[in-house]
Amino acid sequence: MKSDFLIIGSGIAGLSCALKCAELGSVVVVTKKKDIDTATNLAQGGIAAVVEERDSIESHVQDTLSCGAGICKEDIVRIVVENGSSRIEELTKIGVSFVEDTQNSSGYSLGKEGGHSHRRVVHAYDLTGREIERALIENVRSHPDITLIEEQIAIDLLMVDGDFEGWESRDGRKCVGAYVRVGEEVHSYQAQITILCSGGVGKVYLYTTNPDIATGDGVAMAFRAGAKMSNMEFVQFHPTCLHHPLEKNFLISEAVRGEGGILIDEEGTPFMEKYDPRKDLATRDTVARAIDKELKESGADCVYLDISHRSRKFLKKRFPTIYERCLSRGIDISKDPIPVVPAAHYMCGGVSTDSNGRSSIPGLMALGETACTGLHGGNRLASNSLLEAVVFADRAAKYCKTHWQTIRNNKLPEVDQWQSGDAKSLSEEILINHNWDAIRRVMWNYVGIVRSLRRLELAKTRMEAIYKEIDQHYHDFHITPNMVELRNIALISLLIIQSAQTRKESRGLHYLIDFKEKAPKGKQTVFQRKKDGKKWEIEILNGES
Repeated sequence: MKSDFLIIGSGIAGLSCALKCAELGSVVVVTKKKDIDTATNLAQGGIAAVVEERDSIESHVQDTLSCGAGICKEDIVRIVVENGSSRIEELTKIGVSFVEDTQNSSGYSLGKEGGHSHRRVVHAYDLTGREIERALIENVRSHPDITLIEEQIAIDLLMVDGDFEGWESRDGRKCVGAYVRVGEEVHSYQAQITILCSGGVGKVYLYTTNPDIATGDGVAMAFRAGAKMSNMEFVQFHPTCLHHPLEKNFLISEAVRGEGGILIDEEGTPFMEKYDPRKDLATRDTVARAIDKELKESGADCVYLDISHRSRKFLKKRFPTIYERCLSRGIDISKDPIPVVPAAHYMCGGVSTDSNGRSSIPGLMALGETACTGLHGGNRLASNSLLEAVVFADRAAKYCKTHWQTIRNNKLPEVDQWQSGDAKSLSEEILINHNWDAIRRVMWNYVGIVRSLRRLELAKTRMEAIYKEIDQHYHDFHITPNMVELRNIALISLLIIQSAQTRKESRGLHYLIDFKEKAPKGKQTVFQRKKDGKKWEIEILNGES
């Protein structure tokens, strides 16, 4: 399979970029599940953008910088915020139906979420992600120059010797595609530009709001290929995931608190005023730690989010999905408080990219949650992620258009075909299931919302042993999708642990009880695989804070 662009992932970043890159050449989009099995499809809140006269670019910039705990890249923040309204207009033109409100100067109904000083979240009630995904999929499927391939999983990047004009190489190598598992075989998919849009890493943790696809595949592939990575210690835990034995990852949107929802304990007492003057509209890191502390002190299984003071009519209209899902579980949110717990939600770190989405590897770009652009810093501001995805998809495509004559002149070389050697078939899935469960429990218990150096060291020791066993399985047995994902979450776990050990302070989403204060100056944690390292070992390039 050869194309001009190979895009791995079918969320908002990948599909948006595919539509724009198709103006230049052929595009292949590979997704390991069905096209809509993405984090985008589960996104409830909306897209934060300055579209209202009473709002301002500067206000949105400052809200983002404040939430990011001192390590956002301000130039990136301004680029993203300044492009927000244009991207909203563009999504509307391709068929996304945002909720309208003629009383606002923008014409949109606008929500407000934690950390925002204005109502600026453009939404489709609590189905925003699904509505965006629907419109993008329809446009992608009808485009003659885009091939969408479902249920095929990328294994590793195709790396070859050679230069890529205008793109500095660390070791004289470039990316020309990826190895992809097709049925029982592994094929080489070659492309001039490979774009990783494979989402986040939530399945590393025992409890997560993420879909099952969130195993950090793009991040792991890029690291193994030698790409620079940043800020992997900053994992955002969403404060309010529905706590119910029949639900594993149903999110209760932050917009519920934006519309007046109040967090209460088992006795019905509000508690957020003890932790932050913004109370229930504090940023996610603050709210998640507050709930974690309340649960540890009380021994309770959950806290509650109460919005029963709003009318049933309002709740059914504003939060139709949440209302119906809760009702199906015996919870009438117009009368009953919603049981909630924190859960792993978003990776603020990832593959380091520049302002055009380029990684440190020539020929390789990264967008969306796979990338670390510098927008989110140490803590993502609510509803900035979908905004980042569409802005950087646009910038990546524009970069390719500007340099297209140079890019298309790169000849795709012959590449080595996948070799299975003496690998055997894996007949016992228990080898995978046991380690999968062990990794997620170690990460939840030792590398969660509140961390300590001792727990991090214990986690590292256990994870190194688990990773060694998984790596041996990977080389001994034929590749299966479950094996690929297990290998990736094991590697991602180690990267999160080592990044967390490096940052000896508490900042944003990284709270270390041994160092509870911020360091005087915030820095990025930047690292990459050692050049001569045959193992996963990392080389910290700038990790002292």
